Amino acid sequence: MPILEISLLIRVAGHIGILNTAAFALFTAVLGAYLVKQQGIATLAKLQQEANAGRVPARQIVEGVALLIAGAVLLTPGFITDAIGFALLIPPVRMALINVVAQKVFANGQVVYSYTSYQDTTNQDTRQQGSRSVNGTVIDGEYTDAPDEEK
Repeated sequence: MPILEISLLIRVAGHIGILNTAAFALFTAVLGAYLVKQQGIATLAKLQQEANAGRVPARQIVEGVALLIAGAVLLTPGFITDAIGFALLIPPVRMALINVVAQKVFANGQVVYSYTSYQDTTNQDTRQQGSRSVNGTVIDGEYTDAPDEEK
């Protein structure tokens, strides 16, 4: 990727000049940082709304990661990385890319199942925690067994 970026920068500099190319690279970095900040603030507000409503803000978290990636590639000098970064700033493109990545990640149909159990020595009850899949939906939970006399 760096070789492609450098060769493209050299070609563009040959056509529009070194100073114009440097100015354009600086302009895209500043513009990208501004747009990432604006969309990041909006995504954070949506995340807070979802959390306050008692819903898991999974979409907003994934969008936040995509915006973080967009910011990183926009601050990297180069036209290819700028194109990727600006594409991630377009919400429909960002969501389409997130959906493609999610389908690739979850295409194998495997469900991660983690389960831990421990003995609480303070009140002698067993606490169990884990994740299970129900119809493709992961449900995390924690519960405490009632003492034997209450069962």
